[in-house]
Amino acid sequence: MRFMIIVKASVATEAGEMPQESLLAEMNDYHQELARAGVLLDGNGLKPSSQGWRIRYEGGERRVVDGPFAETKELIAGYTLIQVRSREEALEWTRRFPNPQGPGLEAEIEVRQLFELDDFAPTETIERMRAQ
Repeated sequence: MRFMIIVKASVATEAGEMPQESLLAEMNDYHQELARAGVLLDGNGLKPSSQGWRIRYEGGERRVVDGPFAETKELIAGYTLIQVRSREEALEWTRRFPNPQGPGLEAEIEVRQLFELDDFAPTETIERMRAQ
């Protein structure tokens, strides 16, 4: 089972402020612990939305919308991707996730399970995907 731990953006992350050294060290230690346990797939911070874009689909057209994007609470500042045996194991790891804003500050992470091929009914397309 794969889970994505999503770090919500803040005013500071959207302003391009780099995390404090102590937070970088804490996140590095956490990711090293995940790696030693064999559950870390990937993890990284994201640059502000001002350096990104969206593709808007309208009818048959695609339109590029450059950032920044107004709703900070809907944006993400980083992620960690883990592969574990159960939801409970994912919950155990995420309870240990460092506060992304720093000790004592209000913050929130979101955890979402990724779809696996076994979640889909068997079809020709799914079988081709399994063979890749």
